[in-house]
Amino acid sequence: MSLADELAQGLAALGLAVPPEAGGRLLRYVDLLEKWNRVYNLTAIRDPRRMLPYHILDSLAVAPYVTGASLLDVGAGAGLPGIPLAIARPDLCVTLLDSSHKKTAFLQQAVIELALARVDVVCSRVEEWAGGPYDCLISRAFSDLAEGVRLARHLLAPGGRLLAMKGVYPYEELAQLPADVVPVDVRALTVPGLEGSRHVVIMQVKSDA
Repeated sequence: MSLADELAQGLAALGLAVPPEAGGRLLRYVDLLEKWNRVYNLTAIRDPRRMLPYHILDSLAVAPYVTGASLLDVGAGAGLPGIPLAIARPDLCVTLLDSSHKKTAFLQQAVIELALARVDVVCSRVEEWAGGPYDCLISRAFSDLAEGVRLARHLLAPGGRLLAMKGVYPYEELAQLPADVVPVDVRALTVPGLEGSRHVVIMQVKSDA
């Protein structure tokens, strides 16, 4: 089975409708990841067939929980989940934020080659960035929940959502959240071809805080 067929099956399993050109762009992104990874060590996963479930489909599994018109990917790294979400949701304004110059160099090139007109790349530490505010903040393997909220909450628009992608259900991390941060929900994610537990934590800051 081709990588394109595997992607189509994965998108169908997720129940995700994407624009006609999205499949080709997602595969091109996998190709860019594989090529740049040889020099820049962007991800420990080097096989494109493993990148598909562990990076692309894993990122897209959170698409139903992304709300609003603007998204900040905190600690974007190689562009996950921000780039797959931007490809699947071309209406979304996405900012990819990372403090690594080599990773943001890759992100800039990926944005150009994939023609992602609504995606910006910023090289900065999240606590020092003064952009936004954003309707939705998302992180994948960035930090524990409390630390991530502390560093990024100044970038969230009133009524916005903070999304954190996690493996197993983060009982201990949830217990450490600040009193004014409400865990709205924790959803288990089923990612085609990916073994192990996956969850997304959905949080909001109390409006009277």
